[in-house]
Amino acid sequence: PSVTSEELTEGQRSTLECSTPYVCPGGDIALRWQGYDPRVSEVSGHVQLDTSGVSRQVNLTGSFSWKDHAKKLLCEVSAGSKRASTEVALRVRHTPKDTRVSLSPSSGNIGAGDNVTLSCQVGSSHPPVTGYRWYKDGVAVGTERVLALWGVRRQDHGQYHCEAQNALGTGVSPPVTLRVFSAEISASPAAEVREGTATTLSCDVPGREGHPEELSYTWYKNSAWLKEGPAHTLLFPAVTAADAGYYSCQVTNSQGSDTAPAISLSVTYPPRIPTLTLFQETQGGRLVIIRCSVDSHPPATLTIRRDGAVLATSGAQVATPGQRLGVAASRNSLRLEMRDAGPQDGGNYSCTASNVHGSASATNVLQIRAARLLVRPSAEVAEGTAVTLTCVGTGDTAEEPLYAWYRNGRRLQEGSFPTLEFPSVRSNDAGTFQCQVRSRNGSDTSEAVPLRVLYPPRQPVLSSFLQSRGGRLGIIQCSVESDPESSLTLRRGDNDNVIACTQGCPQATTSPRVQVTRSYNSLKVEIRDVVVEDEGIYVCQAKNSQGSASSAVDFKA
Repeated sequence: PSVTSEELTEGQRSTLECSTPYVCPGGDIALRWQGYDPRVSEVSGHVQLDTSGVSRQVNLTGSFSWKDHAKKLLCEVSAGSKRASTEVALRVRHTPKDTRVSLSPSSGNIGAGDNVTLSCQVGSSHPPVTGYRWYKDGVAVGTERVLALWGVRRQDHGQYHCEAQNALGTGVSPPVTLRVFSAEISASPAAEVREGTATTLSCDVPGREGHPEELSYTWYKNSAWLKEGPAHTLLFPAVTAADAGYYSCQVTNSQGSDTAPAISLSVTYPPRIPTLTLFQETQGGRLVIIRCSVDSHPPATLTIRRDGAVLATSGAQVATPGQRLGVAASRNSLRLEMRDAGPQDGGNYSCTASNVHGSASATNVLQIRAARLLVRPSAEVAEGTAVTLTCVGTGDTAEEPLYAWYRNGRRLQEGSFPTLEFPSVRSNDAGTFQCQVRSRNGSDTSEAVPLRVLYPPRQPVLSSFLQSRGGRLGIIQCSVESDPESSLTLRRGDNDNVIACTQGCPQATTSPRVQVTRSYNSLKVEIRDVVVEDEGIYVCQAKNSQGSASSAVDFKA
C-alpha cells in the first residue's frame, strides 16, 4: 500500500490516506490502519472501479496531539494469508511541551556563596526550540537555556520559571523555588536604641515563613550561648545597658545549619553619677590631681568647676595665668593637674557630665594645707642613712613659728627648728610623720607622710617542739624581723639538705610526712611520725635585698 501524509498541526483535524491498486470484488483483499487510537480518530474508505482506474483507499481522520509526534502507524493490505504494510511516522507540529526547570544542586542546603545552575528542559518541541527566557518572581533575568548563578546571594532567593519558544508558540514551566539558606539578624526599631526601649532581634533566612520544615534557632551573645528553640526572635521589653553586645544566631534544619554574622546592639543612656577624686602630692612641687570619670553612652562632655567657675572641660583647656593647670581628656574621663597648689586653690569642686540623653554631677571638697613635709633624701631609705624631715609653712615672717612633730599620731617634740633629723636612721624610726606649724595667725598641720626604713634580717628566732600525744609530731618554726620581707630557708645542718623555704625551692627534699606553712617572715615545718633519723641540727637562713642572717637549733626526737 502507499501512504500520503503531510506534517500535522496539533489540535487541527487531519487525514492520512492509504491506498492499494489491488481490488477484487467479492474477494478477500483487505486494507486497514493499525496503531491509531479509535477514541479520537475515525476510519473511512472507498473503492474505485471505473475506466479511470482501479484502487482501494482507507482514510484515517482525527485530531492529533503533541504526544502523537513521532508515533508510528501501519497501513496493511492483506489477501488471504499474504500481507504487506507501510509504516508512517507522524510529524505533529506543536509548541514546546513538558517544559520544566532542573535545579542543581538538587539536595542539601544552598548557602550564600554557593554556585547554582537552573536548566530549562523541554520534553518535546516540533519545530525545535529557538529561544529561552528566565523569570524570577515575574521579572525577566536571562535568555539562555541554563541560568547560572555564581556565588549565590540572599537576594537570589525566589521563584524561578522558564519559557521555551519555537515557531508555533511558547511553553511555560511550573515555578521552582530557589531557597538560599543564609541566616541574617535584623534589629527593630534599630541596632542603636535608648535604654528602656522595647527592642526585637530577628534571625531570618529568606523564605522563612514558607519553609517546608520547622527551623531551630540558637542565640549567642558575645560568642556565649544564650538560648535555643523554635523562636526566631529575641525580645527585650525594656532594653538595658547590660543588654548591649554582639549577638549572633545559628539556624538549623534537617539538612544542616548556618550562622548569621554578629550584629552589634548598642544601648544609649544618660550619664550615671560621675566619680570625682582629689589627690594631693605634698612632696616637691605640691601637685594636686583632680580626676572625673563617668559611665555613659554616647560619651559625655565633662566639666570641672571650683566654686562654680569653670576650670576645664573635655572639649577644651581653660587658659589660666602662669599656666599652672594641665588638662588631659579621654573617653568619659577628664584629668586636671594643678601645680604649685596653695590654700587659695581649695574649695568646692564639682564635675558635670552631659550627653544628648541627660546630665549628672558630683562634688568634693579640696582642702590644701599651708604646711607641707619634705623628706630628704627619700621617703624610703636603707637603715643607717642620714634622713632629714623639713616642715615648710607660711608662718608670719614677723614672728618665729613653732614646729611640732608627730609620728603615728603621737607627739615627738616641739621647737623653733623646722627640721627633724635622723643622723643614722634605724628601723624603729620608721612610721607616718606629720608636722604642725603654729604662729600668731593660727596653726596648720601637714599631710601625713610615711617614712620607710629598709633593713636586713635580724637574728632569726628558731624553735623546735616535740609532741608525743596522738603520735609523735615535731614542729620547727623560724621567724624573723626585716624590711623588705625575707626569704626563709630551712636546712639540715649535717647534710645541708633543704627541707623547706618561703619563696619556692625546687631543690627541697620532699616527704609525705612533712607539712610546710608559710606566712610573712615566718616558716613553720611539721614532721609527722618523727623517727631517729629526723634528729640533728637545723639551720634557718633569712635573706633580703639588705642582707642575710641565720640561726640553728638542735632537734631531738
